[in-house]
Amino acid sequence: MPYRMPAEWEPHEGTWMAWPHNLSHWPGKFEPIPKVYAQIIRALTQSEPVFLCVNDAEAEREARRCFEEGGVTLGAVEFVHIPTNASWSRDHGPMFVRTPEGWAVLDWDYNGNGDKWKPYDLDDAVPTKVAELLELPVLIPGVVLEGGSIDVNGKGTLLTTESCLLNPNRNPRLNREQIEGYLREYIGVTNILWLKEGIAGDDTDGHIDDLARFVNPTTVVCPLTQDTADADYAILQQNYRDLQKMRDQDKRPLTVVPLPTPTPVVYKNERLPASYANFYIANTVVLVPTFNCPQDAQALAILQRFFPNRRVIGIDCVDLVWGFGTLHCSTQQQPAMGN
Repeated sequence: MPYRMPAEWEPHEGTWMAWPHNLSHWPGKFEPIPKVYAQIIRALTQSEPVFLCVNDAEAEREARRCFEEGGVTLGAVEFVHIPTNASWSRDHGPMFVRTPEGWAVLDWDYNGNGDKWKPYDLDDAVPTKVAELLELPVLIPGVVLEGGSIDVNGKGTLLTTESCLLNPNRNPRLNREQIEGYLREYIGVTNILWLKEGIAGDDTDGHIDDLARFVNPTTVVCPLTQDTADADYAILQQNYRDLQKMRDQDKRPLTVVPLPTPTPVVYKNERLPASYANFYIANTVVLVPTFNCPQDAQALAILQRFFPNRRVIGIDCVDLVWGFGTLHCSTQQQPAMGN
């Protein structure tokens, strides 16, 4: 394991985000989105700095106006002029790994979730630009991979899905064994756990951050529904059964804890990928998407149990999820590099 990607709950220097600007990602519903981002950033800056990519000076002025109205502490936000096509920093943003020589930035190829969202040239360039800014070396595997498609426990185990990483719209020339080789080499994992597929409405082909998340090295939370009429019933039940059979890097069984599923969020007759698993773990807070339904309180309470030293904060994501993502999709952690 020459490289190591820290778990999300390990200390951060800050969180990378990108200011929303692409109207086509929230067609007909963009107006509330900057205010939602301001709420996210207001909550995050209670915990750590936010490094915010903005496309230009006008975008920075717009963000500053929104932050002043939303009560965001401007001194905790560092504006970085790195242009993006989209604001899903989890997927195109920098991933950080510790190498024998020190910290480095992983720059995987990015192709707009399997060539679904064009253009994506600016997004694809973000990690290298961040590395240049931080004066860190860049590692370029030459393989398509989004940050939301993997989750690690920091001890050698990685969770992912077959429907995303084995999809021919990512790396058609690579088979499962070859993809595992890249994950082992560049992320430093020894144990790769595969679930089958994602939830209804997910345009990513099944990112793991809507399906199953580590909350400590041996415990995974995953959405589960008992409603047999729900479109996600069968796959969530299958994921839960599969996780119960899985082992960590030391051959120990995982502790698998069900999360509720929210009441389905439907907009313009389209089922959206609403999931409480799309939470984000910061230094002193955990941000959890909520959807204005009774299950919100139960999801918050479950996650609070696993993070007793962090404050769990719900963020209303009913509008945000129209862009097919919520909190984890919008954030990317920068580890504390003194560690």
